[in-house]
Amino acid sequence: MANFWKSLTRRKTDDVHESESKLARVLNLFDLTALGVGSTLGLGVYVLAGQVAYNIAGPAVTISFLIAAVASAFAGICYAEFAARVPKAGSAYVYSYVTIGEFVAFTIGWNLILEYVIGTASVARGLSGYFDSLIDNSMSKALNESMPINVSFLGDYPDFLSFGMVLLLAALLAFGAKESSFLNNIFTCVNLVTIGIVLVAGGMNADPENWRLPADKIEEGFGTGGFMPFGIAGVMAGAAKCFYGFVGFDCIATTGEEAINPKRNIPLAIVISLIIIFLAYFGVSTVLTMMLPYYLQDPDAPFPKAFDEVGWYTIKWIVTIGAVFALCTSLLGAMFPLPRILYAMGNDGILFKRLSSVHPHTKTPLLATVVSGIFAAVMAMLFNLDQLVDMMSIGTLLAYTIVAICVLVLRYQDEQMSKVVSVRAPNVFRQLFCNAYREPNTMTSAITKIGIVVFAIFAIIWCIFMKVFEMEATAGIISLSIVGLLLIIICVVIGLQPVSTIELTFKVPLVPFVPCLSVFVNLYLMFQLDLFTWIRFLIWVAIGYCIYFAYGIRNSTQITRNRNHAEVAANALQSSNYPQQHENRGFEPDWKAENG
Repeated sequence: MANFWKSLTRRKTDDVHESESKLARVLNLFDLTALGVGSTLGLGVYVLAGQVAYNIAGPAVTISFLIAAVASAFAGICYAEFAARVPKAGSAYVYSYVTIGEFVAFTIGWNLILEYVIGTASVARGLSGYFDSLIDNSMSKALNESMPINVSFLGDYPDFLSFGMVLLLAALLAFGAKESSFLNNIFTCVNLVTIGIVLVAGGMNADPENWRLPADKIEEGFGTGGFMPFGIAGVMAGAAKCFYGFVGFDCIATTGEEAINPKRNIPLAIVISLIIIFLAYFGVSTVLTMMLPYYLQDPDAPFPKAFDEVGWYTIKWIVTIGAVFALCTSLLGAMFPLPRILYAMGNDGILFKRLSSVHPHTKTPLLATVVSGIFAAVMAMLFNLDQLVDMMSIGTLLAYTIVAICVLVLRYQDEQMSKVVSVRAPNVFRQLFCNAYREPNTMTSAITKIGIVVFAIFAIIWCIFMKVFEMEATAGIISLSIVGLLLIIICVVIGLQPVSTIELTFKVPLVPFVPCLSVFVNLYLMFQLDLFTWIRFLIWVAIGYCIYFAYGIRNSTQITRNRNHAEVAANALQSSNYPQQHENRGFEPDWKAENG
């Protein structure tokens, strides 16, 4: 049992016999920022703003995007600190492997595979739908008549266009990181120019009165008019939906082995891309809700409808073509990290090792790219957009939560594990109430880890209370206040522990409050997801665990790494004892004998 627990919690270390990464370091700060912006500003900017404004938040969609941006920024800066610590391919997977252990790392890696597969498939399906709408839905009508799929959990017809697009993209990614990054930069620039045109043209047609509509002019079912027609609840529900518009920046962190100067460029690229993304969303949603009253928006294609209403048909077509480019960029950004996650997991032996083979000519993980391309293409062909989008968020939010927890664990950890203090009641009380220890040790690290677990449990209880109690009820207010107070006390207790003094190029500010807030927000958003999403998610996780316990736990390369470390340590100890043993036995060492 003890060996089994050791296997689950073994942490990734660098092998003493390991060679340098085989991936080419070619991506600079501009490439990384463009990758983050391109993978995030896709379907969201052209659909999400109108969709959330229409019947969820009204003109207050701008505030929803602000709240979502702040929540994403918490996750983003946690990612940035990890990128500074562990510049390796694999994103949250590698970060959790280094800090927490192999089992948690596999769980995260498996969830990230799901996130990127679903992300790729959903954007391909959205792009196919966009093309279809340009030709008056003739493709979907023809396929529906000739090849209908009459299965409840699948799409209405096989979408061969999205299938072909994903396979084409997989071939492009297999060709090389720099080539695919160059194409991504062009598409991202076109996307930003399109958004710029929308902001200028929309701003010229903006009417601030659309933010002050009286209640008697509003149709039934569209709230009370004004800036917040659906109240604070609508703004928060909108923020939960808008949060998914920021999913994608984490693909920057997967390029650790292909980035030039990753410790500096990855944190910078994450922060810069989040700022650009927020400004684009905020500007677009402001212009859109000022051009056209929120209840008249088209939730599927808001911009063509808005420019149609004001009679600017040329701009409508420019924006439509720009949207197609944007979706191509989003498709590239969604799929770019997928083979890299498979490569990292294959390289570590916890997924099939063949996935880690790098082609000598293209310097890309060729088999991983082909496998992930076929998988995503089949998903895009068989499932419809709603089913795909529902599944996308849960893996992402869990990954963000684990990353925030890892930041806390590492920040309060004794790096060398050299200062051992027994975890006894007198020592714990002295540390909690008198702050006796000024440097991290095994006991302060244990206090932090227990504090993090208790914080997560109370955050889950808070989310359950939010579901169970009425917000206006006295019982609900008292329960939420007590749990909220306990969460703050736990944060303060963690904050009083001594922190690691290791120097990094980037550190999360206001630790432990920012990572704790990130954990809390992510758990809250996970509780907004429906039961069927959780069921599908648990089935996917069960498949992953079957692979891990049947193959990964026995074939992990960390077993070999640990053996190599043990051999090196044993040889070092033997060589340091060798002269001492000779002197103790009355012999002179060889070098003394030779020099007479």
